[in-house]
Amino acid sequence: MEAFPAPERTGLNSAYWDGLAEGRLMFQRCLACGHAWLPARAECPECLRAEWGWEEASGQGRLVSWVVYHVAFHDWFKARVPYNVATVELAEGPRLLSNIVGDAALRIDMPVVLAIEREEGVALARFRAG
Repeated sequence: MEAFPAPERTGLNSAYWDGLAEGRLMFQRCLACGHAWLPARAECPECLRAEWGWEEASGQGRLVSWVVYHVAFHDWFKARVPYNVATVELAEGPRLLSNIVGDAALRIDMPVVLAIEREEGVALARFRAG
């Protein structure tokens, strides 16, 4: 079996990964226009300014969309099929790709809460019905 496809840590996204390791979900917010986003980037996707800071999310959000994979596109995930990949919108505005864990029937606008889980020593932001 192939090795776990660990996310790439960079100087730009280290606050995100460090936050998850500490039990917090961090996102960026533009100091110029107030736009909030994930994943990490060097400039605001709204106004393109490079004036931003990190904020801690409440962990509350809603399910925007999802897809269920019945075929693993990486050997590491073969034992997990079927699994979902979901778009979650945080209460603070940013959206991120994640997974919904637990047995809840998924539905659009379903409230979700952060459920940090570890895979191969890496803390990952996942969500459960909330």
